[in-house]
Amino acid sequence: MYKKIKWSYLYLLFVFILLYLPIFFLVVYSFNAGDVMQGWDGFSLKHYNELFADTRILEIIVNTFLIALLSSLLATVIGTAGALYIYNQTNALTKNIFLSLNNILLVSPDVIIGASFLILFTVVGFSLGFVSVLLAHIAFSIPIVVLMVLPRLQEMNQSLVIAAKDLGAGNWQMLSRVILPVISPGILAGFFMALTYSLDDFAVTFFVTGNGFSTLSVEIYSRARQGVSLEINALSAMMFLVSLALVFIYYVISTRFAKSKKRGTRLVLPATEGL
Repeated sequence: MYKKIKWSYLYLLFVFILLYLPIFFLVVYSFNAGDVMQGWDGFSLKHYNELFADTRILEIIVNTFLIALLSSLLATVIGTAGALYIYNQTNALTKNIFLSLNNILLVSPDVIIGASFLILFTVVGFSLGFVSVLLAHIAFSIPIVVLMVLPRLQEMNQSLVIAAKDLGAGNWQMLSRVILPVISPGILAGFFMALTYSLDDFAVTFFVTGNGFSTLSVEIYSRARQGVSLEINALSAMMFLVSLALVFIYYVISTRFAKSKKRGTRLVLPATEGL
């Protein structure tokens, strides 16, 4: 048993090293005084100064986060409504059809999704730019939100809904005061997953962007084809810190949700003991 645990820890350590060593290498060389990653010429912040002096990249950063936030918020609202609709389906065949359609979008290659959106926008005469990228990001984020919210609905105690109905709660009151608070961890997880996918997406965005509009992934790809600049290292290091911050924020919020849920359970149990 001891050997199994030891080997599992070593394997886990190896996986983490394999995943994080390239990122660490990239971050370290963002502080290199030289212009290439082939040798260390001393510590310098010049590439970060170049990054913050590059008005185009700063504009693209704002565009990327604006797209990610808007698409995640809208996809969370639509995806939560879709999960509620699927959950409330009484016909098993209809529910399975909707679940299958949702899962197909999840497993479909990004190239196929991006090409499909490009053909659609071209056929209807829709100009490519900010709106086209936003619509595409909303579309591929909705199935992710549905996948996060639906299990929470399935785990929900039906007695809460029945009790709310018996107490005279309307549909909106039952949704806002009973269902949404219960599934809020799933909604939050769906939002952060959609935000992460939007920030990370390249393939779909590459197909539907245009008219001078770009996101970080597309811009980094375009610049990397011309030669890897250490300014890209500095940008990647900043994005890595943003990702860590998002993970930390999600951890803090989910921990607070868990604590408040336990506190509510402790308050309910003594009140029901005398019933």
